[in-house]
Amino acid sequence: MHIRGDHAKLVVGGRLDVRSAADARTALHSALDDGVGDLVLDLTELDSWDATGLGVIMGAHRRAGRAGRRLVLRGVPPQMQRLLVATRLHRILAIEGGIAADSLPRV
Repeated sequence: MHIRGDHAKLVVGGRLDVRSAADARTALHSALDDGVGDLVLDLTELDSWDATGLGVIMGAHRRAGRAGRRLVLRGVPPQMQRLLVATRLHRILAIEGGIAADSLPRV
């Protein structure tokens, strides 16, 4: 996993999982603590995330709210959009452009 950026925008790439969670959490918390306004988390380079990685995103979302900021997800890959819909987290998280209709689970 790699994270680059500043207190306004971070690009996350690779795998956000149990092995990279601590580093990701540290980077997100630093960006949130050092900035103001929205923090854009660009996920276009993210290959995958597991439950721990999703927990890091949710923790950053809560921390942003406590700091009077907003965490905005950008470029969420389709398979991750489906997970956000299945867990209903797309209703809680700010997702730039929303969730594509074709990512919704079929019933």
